[in-house]
Amino acid sequence: MPDSPMDDPSAAPSGAVGAGGAPLSRREAREAAARQVTGEAPGAEVPRGPRPAAEESSPLAQPQVPASRAIDAEAGDDAWLFATGPAPVPTYSRAGSGTDGGTTETVPDRSARTATLQDLFTGASSTDDIGAPPPPKDKRKRRRGGWIALGIVLLIIGGVGVGVAYVWNTYEDKIREVMGWEEPKDYEEGMANGEAYVTIASGDTGSPISQSLYEAGVTKTPDAFYDYLIETGENPPFVPGVFKLQKQMTSAAALEALLDPANKMENTAQLREGLTVEQSLPLLAEATGIPLEEFQAAVADPSVYGVTADSLEGWLFPATYTFDPDVTTQGVIQTLVDRTVQSLDEAGVPEDQRQEILTIASIIQREARYEADMQKVSRVIQNRLDPANQETFGLLQMDSTAQYGYGEMHDGTVSSSQEALEDPNPWNTYVNTGLPIGPISNPGDLAITAAMNPADGPWLYFVTVNLNTGETVFTTNLADHNAAVAQWQEWCSANPDAGC
Repeated sequence: MPDSPMDDPSAAPSGAVGAGGAPLSRREAREAAARQVTGEAPGAEVPRGPRPAAEESSPLAQPQVPASRAIDAEAGDDAWLFATGPAPVPTYSRAGSGTDGGTTETVPDRSARTATLQDLFTGASSTDDIGAPPPPKDKRKRRRGGWIALGIVLLIIGGVGVGVAYVWNTYEDKIREVMGWEEPKDYEEGMANGEAYVTIASGDTGSPISQSLYEAGVTKTPDAFYDYLIETGENPPFVPGVFKLQKQMTSAAALEALLDPANKMENTAQLREGLTVEQSLPLLAEATGIPLEEFQAAVADPSVYGVTADSLEGWLFPATYTFDPDVTTQGVIQTLVDRTVQSLDEAGVPEDQRQEILTIASIIQREARYEADMQKVSRVIQNRLDPANQETFGLLQMDSTAQYGYGEMHDGTVSSSQEALEDPNPWNTYVNTGLPIGPISNPGDLAITAAMNPADGPWLYFVTVNLNTGETVFTTNLADHNAAVAQWQEWCSANPDAGC
């Protein structure tokens, strides 16, 4: 079988057989094909060199040669790749459409090649030869791509924002100091408004009074009043009692108000959240003028007030009270206990669970400052008391309980000594399982409500990393908790007088 058309004489064009029946060479075959297209007689020479201008100016006057062969026969088989001008159009014959039915016509075979742009301009081809135009762009894909790009940009911006927020919250004080952006510690004059009550306990000095003023909304920062006393050299003899001031006062105005006897409330006692019975009784004595010893005797028997517990710890509700001049010690204590029962009932606490809820609420009150954090602390307590976590933890481990049981809750710091953590008293949750045997402070409405309604979450640890703002970090594992503890330690190093 022949290997290629050029090896098979039958595959050559008409006239491609030489004298004597011998097959033509490739060059002779090309020349024969060119003569067949142009109508030249056999043996005529194929024109070479530049064509006449008339031929070049009219594409139709150019000789028709097979597209697969070169115009210049001497150029070789591949010379057609570099030929200029329009590509030759192959032809074929078909029956004519005349009445005689015997005529034929020669038409271009457009399916045998690909048309060029020059063919379009000359009319030799149409757009059908080039092919269909490209499909329109998919606008839906473009929109999807746009949304994806926007999402990536938002993720990048969000990540940067989270990082900036973390750095700012952690190092705000230092950044402000370095950049000169430090905010004033005090309110400006003329901003005072409303009413605020501040209690000065017997023996209080500038530092605790400064904190009380801040918590009551009187001063702008916890240290503003204390720093003012240091800067001015003031060391006044503060009188115990409840004083009526305004919110958003300057430290100078607050000092003047505290030293004015007209602002001292008669027969008025203010018990703030988180105080103990030991801390509350002197304030009641100061307000009523009744000796402290009589109040100590009045709280010895809780059953007198309908309380079945061994102590009234947690039952002296924190609030501001004004008593009649002839009030008795038992009347004062009953008023406070009744107010606690009111709060428990409003929170929906069953009567047989009052002592347990007060115990949980008292821990929450000592461990958290804000309502949202109180609900999270409540959840941490519940998660740690969960029997499923007992193998992992076994202990509640709340510093406030260890401090209360060891008697170091009022030493001015939040840190627990090693002695307090190891002391085997019944309140110490570092030693004993479950809740302590009773409340450790007087909780307010928010803490009681939080004890009944803990937030949803998997938290098992928490630590307050900024004692001035109360910022607290809640975590689910020990590694993250230790990182938060390191953050707290760093803050304490930068704030050595903040009560760490």
